[in-house]
Amino acid sequence: MSKIKSAFENGKAFIAFITCGDPDLETTAAAVRAAVENGADLIELGIPFSDPTAEGPVIQGANIRALSSGVTTDKIFAFVKELRQDVKVPMVFMTYANVIFSYGTERFISTCRDIEIDGLILPDLPFEEKEDFLPMCHEYGVDLISLVAPTSENRIAMIAKEADGFLYIVSSLGVTGTRSEIKTDLKSIVDVVRQNTDIPCAIGFGISTPEQAKKMADISDGAIVGSAIIKLLEKHGKDAPKYVGEYVKSMKDALR
Repeated sequence: MSKIKSAFENGKAFIAFITCGDPDLETTAAAVRAAVENGADLIELGIPFSDPTAEGPVIQGANIRALSSGVTTDKIFAFVKELRQDVKVPMVFMTYANVIFSYGTERFISTCRDIEIDGLILPDLPFEEKEDFLPMCHEYGVDLISLVAPTSENRIAMIAKEADGFLYIVSSLGVTGTRSEIKTDLKSIVDVVRQNTDIPCAIGFGISTPEQAKKMADISDGAIVGSAIIKLLEKHGKDAPKYVGEYVKSMKDALR
């Protein structure tokens, strides 16, 4: 039974993305706790990678800062284990296939289970290649979360039918980053998803204001926000968790 489902049980879900180790892991831990205390229903933890192809400049910057602060996959595993002592909401890793391959796929996924990571999001993993990870994810009870993009068109139904955890709907083409407006016809994408699965779906990429979050959550089961949170960490550094908490509260209030 996927624990991720529980994130969608108290109304529309607010999902917060935070890059591990930007500016350091202590600040990441404080930011995660502040987000959860202020209503975040699920936390996406970014494992930094030197070539994050799906990311815009804001999250790329976070990856660079985290890597230069000396963060490693092992340090992140230890950090999550510590975090799990009091953080009970579902948590997933967002990273790149290469990070897992170079660590060792089984070793990585079995460790996820041991430290209670509930799912994996791999933006560079094409649907057709998910067999590289899926059997191992099923074996260790870690959900491999699929992404649906506006270009997925006739593949949306197929991706939805096989989805685990929740479906990540990418709001617009291009990379992550805040957008002034989101023009994609997301409702028709969500309709196809709903016809093919009862797994929840949340929309991400480009959401930064409470109004945008509400609009996205009205047509789906939740909103995912990354760059807007990372900007607070970039601006305030070690003092950011307080601001992250206030921001998350404003977003979650808009979804209630």
